[in-house]
Amino acid sequence: MAPVFATGAVVANGEVRPVAPEPPAIVELIGVTRTYGSRAAVDQVDLALLPGKLTFLVGPSGAGKTTLLKLINREIRPTSGEVWVAGIAAHRLKTTRVATLRRRVGVVFQDYKLLPRLTAMENVAFGLQVVDLRVSDQEARERALDALDAVGLGNRGGAFPNELSGGQQQRVAIARAVVAQPPVLIADEPTGNLDQETALEIMDLFEDIAAWGTAVLVATHNIDIVTRHQRRVVTLVDGRLVRDQPEGQTGRMAWLALS
Repeated sequence: MAPVFATGAVVANGEVRPVAPEPPAIVELIGVTRTYGSRAAVDQVDLALLPGKLTFLVGPSGAGKTTLLKLINREIRPTSGEVWVAGIAAHRLKTTRVATLRRRVGVVFQDYKLLPRLTAMENVAFGLQVVDLRVSDQEARERALDALDAVGLGNRGGAFPNELSGGQQQRVAIARAVVAQPPVLIADEPTGNLDQETALEIMDLFEDIAAWGTAVLVATHNIDIVTRHQRRVVTLVDGRLVRDQPEGQTGRMAWLALS
């Protein structure tokens, strides 16, 4: 391996070439613990997420994956430790300022959570206006249609959720999550209700979103997806981060034996 120097340069074939520094983390957890009674759902976790990177969060059921996502979105506070999201100290954020953080975090759920009486466009527009009351109805509609076009549903803006397939509904949910252009996107088992082919299409979409510069964290049990995409994988077991594999080095999923 070519030596790397503190100056941010690498020597290769006798030449000194500059190395671009990594951008600062957009999400950082420092010594984070969250307990429920005597049980630690998340236990002394250190984790940093970078802009433009897709990370998979894996582990057996009950490992603490959903708790970790809720900490990032400030649905709950840590019992101890620090949670930083886009420069905001979520661990000490007052309830009156939670909306400020939520504008910076898009969330995708397994069961879509679309409003059945609203069209696809209206669902996305509503999601935008909830986080930014200053957006006019006209601007919300235009941005919603742009977001639907970005996820491949530009011609289905007038469809209601029950007129869409599961994969299309999840695309609408993703459009709703990214329409405000948040720097962070978290997803909790987003392909759990989809067939494998559709699940792979949805994950390709998450790849595209990361390529836009968004930090994307996907909690999943779908090992085929994880091994196919070869992105960074962090593994939780009993609330502890037991493995952090860089992209391209997915390796063996030892936690499967605990599922």
